[in-house]
Order: sequence, then structure tokens, then C-alpha cells
Amino acid sequence: MPSLRIALYQGPGGVPETTADSVAALAAAARRAAESGARLLLASELYLTGYAIGEDVRRRAETASGPGAEAVARIAAEHGLAIGYGYPERAGAALYNSVRLIGPAGEPLANYRKTHLFGPFETACFTPGDDPLVQADLDGVRLGLLICYDVEFPETVRAHALAGAELLLAPTALMRPYEIVPQTLIPARAWESQLYLAYANRCGTEGEFDFAGMSCVAAPDGTVRARAGAGEDLILADVDTDLLKASRAENSYLADRRPRLYTSLV
Repeated sequence: MPSLRIALYQGPGGVPETTADSVAALAAAARRAAESGARLLLASELYLTGYAIGEDVRRRAETASGPGAEAVARIAAEHGLAIGYGYPERAGAALYNSVRLIGPAGEPLANYRKTHLFGPFETACFTPGDDPLVQADLDGVRLGLLICYDVEFPETVRAHALAGAELLLAPTALMRPYEIVPQTLIPARAWESQLYLAYANRCGTEGEFDFAGMSCVAAPDGTVRARAGAGEDLILADVDTDLLKASRAENSYLADRRPRLYTSLV
């Protein structure tokens, strides 16, 4: 049965003092994930710096291949697993809310810039990305990348499904009182677009934000295969490509679409 074991790291809570603190926590999570047979570890949105850091995000931002990426690449290579993590990306004069995916040999696989910014902090500090379809392959599984608010738009998830994504990775920073997203919306997105969806949230309190936790992995049959609580956690789930093929054959949403009727959407 072809499968890919993935781990989602929810934590640590609060704003890290330094990027080095985030890297150290990620290294410990990577060791635990690898010992459990995971081939991919996903951390949260803006994992390296913390979310609620205001204008300090400009000082702490780095390029896609900066020191944070180098440190994560060493962790990935040491433990032989891919790692996805959120960080503020500096690209010239622009600042992006990004997720970087590094492969199990420490090689860069993909970099995605959040296309749908949420709230006054993000819209004031970040430039929205303009490439909605960033994908990569790992162990024969097609991965797609989104960030938090992006996944709340059905169009973004459906676009990835139509482009061949089998597992959608979504690091997030979801705060209370929006628990409906991991409870209801994430399983619905996985069902309606027939893919696996990994949703890795922050936890704890940062400034005015109280993060909901509840990281989860939803399957194409609408079930939740793993769910974190409110605090620091590491959860594991298997992405079964045979189940995905069977589910897509039975639930033919993708095949039964009539795109010419949807022109008003664009």
C-alpha cells in the first residue's frame, strides 16, 4: 500500500526570542518525527520568527536561502525527512509571508508566497504573492503549498487538485474564535477537492492573538486522520495514495465539473 507518513509540529507556544530558538525546537521535533517513520515534517505559518511581532518582522525577515533555510536544511539532511516551515521572506524591497519546503537531503524543493493576506498586520507588512500554484514531489506524492487564509478560499484548493496535488500543505496561524476552520472547513476542503490536507497551526498566546491549535490532517473521504489539542503537539498521519485513487473514482467531483458554466467566477 503506497503511503507517505507525515508529521505536523504544533509549537512551541509564544514568540521565540530568536530564530535559533525556533530552529532548536524544530530539530527536536524532526528527530521525533523521523523516529516515528515520517518522511515530511510541517511547521506553522511564520514559524521561524513567531507571528505577532509587528514591524519587527522587517528586521527579522531573511531571503529564501538565508541562514534559517541553511539551518533547516541541515536538520532535514540529518534526519532524512522533508521539512516545510513558514517564515518572513525578504526579496529586494518586498516582504512576503512565505513557506519553504526543503527535501530530505537538505535540497530546496519549493517556496510559496501567501496570496491571500489576512487582517491589518499582514496587509500592512507583506506583499501578496502572485503565484497560486507552487508544487513539488516527494516519494512519488505530488505536494501543493498554501498558507492559512489561502485555504479558506475553495478556488485555491480546487486549483491544486486540478493541477495534480495529492497532499496539500497549509502552515497556518489561526486564532480563536475561528475554530470552525479546522473543525469543519478543512475536512470539507479535503472532501470536495479529493485530496489530503495537512493544516499545521500555531498554539498559545502572542500579543493580542490566542492561537487555536487543533492542527489536523484531513483525508479525501472527509475524515480527520490526526488532530492536535490546544498546546504543543506533534501528530502523525499516513497519506495513502491508493485510498486517494479509490476515493476520486467514487467521488467524481473533479471529473464532473462543467467549467464553461463557471465563467462568472472570474
